[in-house]
Amino acid sequence: MSATFDLNERPDYDVVLQKIADYVLTYRINSDDAWSTARHCLIDTLGCGMLALRFPECTKHLGPLIEGTVVPHGSRVPGTSFRLDPVKAAWDIGCIIRWLDYNDTWLAAEWGHPSDNLGAILAVADHLSQKRVAEGREALTMRSVLEAMIMAHEIQGILALENSFNRVGLDHVVLVKVASTAVTAKLMGANREQLLSALSHAWVDGQALRTYRHAPNAGSRKSWAAGDATSRAVRLADIAMRGEMGIPGVLTAPQWGFYDVLFTKTNRDQALKPEDKRQFLLPQPFGSYVMENILFKISFPAEFHAQTAAEAAVTLHPQVKDRLGEIDRIVITTHESAIRIISKQGKLANAADRDHCLQYMTAVPLIFGNLNAEHYEDGFHAAHPIIDTLREKMEVVEDERYTREYLEADKRSIANAVQVFFKDGSSTDKVAVEYPIGHRRRRKEGIPLLKDKFRENLATRFAGQRCLEIFNICNDQQSLESAYVHDFVELFVV
Repeated sequence: MSATFDLNERPDYDVVLQKIADYVLTYRINSDDAWSTARHCLIDTLGCGMLALRFPECTKHLGPLIEGTVVPHGSRVPGTSFRLDPVKAAWDIGCIIRWLDYNDTWLAAEWGHPSDNLGAILAVADHLSQKRVAEGREALTMRSVLEAMIMAHEIQGILALENSFNRVGLDHVVLVKVASTAVTAKLMGANREQLLSALSHAWVDGQALRTYRHAPNAGSRKSWAAGDATSRAVRLADIAMRGEMGIPGVLTAPQWGFYDVLFTKTNRDQALKPEDKRQFLLPQPFGSYVMENILFKISFPAEFHAQTAAEAAVTLHPQVKDRLGEIDRIVITTHESAIRIISKQGKLANAADRDHCLQYMTAVPLIFGNLNAEHYEDGFHAAHPIIDTLREKMEVVEDERYTREYLEADKRSIANAVQVFFKDGSSTDKVAVEYPIGHRRRRKEGIPLLKDKFRENLATRFAGQRCLEIFNICNDQQSLESAYVHDFVELFVV
């Protein structure tokens, strides 16, 4: 009888990990478009966080684990007075950024919100900048923050282009954890071996399931899941910086690696066949493509696949607002990803359930002419049963062209069309919107509105003079890039 054993020859680090590490450590960003877009992404992301602080369900999660904890050179949570260790600060910043589902979006085979990484980046950068000053060294500048954002966007976005984690039941925050681990390790001064170690631990870590994003279990965890991922990233980067050994074959190890355990659907009672195995596809080198093409949520705090449906519904509002009782049916024409992720029938249990329901996000602007964060709250929903009445009359159908162009690199459309049919046989026009206002194709139109959104969100937290001071530094590329991180964050302390 022959013995069975594992061949104990330690491999080199997986190629994907090496490509990420070398990108972070050696790539130089020369795209003016990327730097400018990163600035707009920064202000939009922070603005979303300020707006979220109006909601007690968000703020109850914030602050130190032990009240009264004092942290030397602690990271500040913008919009609050909290000064926390970088791990908890990353959690809190990530939580407020994502709470209202209003920050940027990346759509491909996998989707996600690359600005979620700012939770880790800003927490670590603020702490390090303060610490450097205390040690008599040069403080970090905001250019370092923007650089880390561009790189985190790129890592998360390129990994998402042709690799669908949701199809194997994993949540996209795995990519937030990986991207944040890479860029925060660099901020901490990691060498190549330390950075590879940190990345390997991010992949070997337990990964979140998508259960909390889908009916019938959708809930508020999706609003803090990215904060949790950024927090874990900071912790893993710190562990690696302390000299912890890495796991070189974390992705490719037979039976025990990420690919075999989590990325390949198979019957666990049977051995994997070679044709069953999946590995990551990297269709292009890492650069600055993702930041340059990022999607901004400008008009509505709504899951991005529904942005154009909400825009079409606002257009139709004047034609239907006085005829709501006469509506026979409403047809929403959309793309496959929207159907798979956010098309829902039946009772919606909570705000998190509603802001991921295509029908709800179409019904509200049809009725009221707008869609904002308060429209998802329990009280608003209960006070307006007409919303569910319209949802029951909705048909959702796929347009194959919409599905195809959603994935085409030169288009990346997020198309929806809405048409309302009345009981007397008449109907509205079919209003189609293929590119939302936050799309790169509508950037010239969108940036002034994005700045207005930032001003409005700042005003929910700060007095007029402070708002003006923050806006002025954020509105000038050179002023922002040269600002010290700790001084910039100080502007957001209350």
